[in-house]
Amino acid sequence: MQDLTRVDEIVQHYSDVKTPLIYILKDVQKEYGFLSDVVLTHIAKKVDIPLSEIYGVATFYSLFTIKPKGKYVVRCCNNAPCYVKKSKEVLDAIKSYLGVEVTETTECGTFTLEFTSCLGLCAVAPVMMVNDEVYGNLTPEKAVAILKDYKMKGLSNA
Repeated sequence: MQDLTRVDEIVQHYSDVKTPLIYILKDVQKEYGFLSDVVLTHIAKKVDIPLSEIYGVATFYSLFTIKPKGKYVVRCCNNAPCYVKKSKEVLDAIKSYLGVEVTETTECGTFTLEFTSCLGLCAVAPVMMVNDEVYGNLTPEKAVAILKDYKMKGLSNA
């Protein structure tokens, strides 16, 4: 059974906020890593909002996730400037190296692969982001080399 004490504390912290749901979801996700069904159900009971509405918010905003993500979230830009500069080849190399499709997490839990519509760095397209680090002027080989470095970093921290 999941300990929901922190959920209760977070909900209480926002009790005086007029529309606290996004703040609550953000803080709970930060605490637990993702928004599980158990957590969402508990929040619905605590704030007296229908679970369907809470689930709708949690699935609408891209900053929320209802599935666990890997230690490293790899976001590949899918906007026109990146696409023109061969981001599809970069993405294909990343998918092949990780053995996952977009929105999936590697079996070991190290990487999650996602699309993003724009990272705002069109001048150095194609671009990817690993957690908060941005990498530009990518080639398929460069992207895979970067991920190999993260994999090695993850193994040394394990």
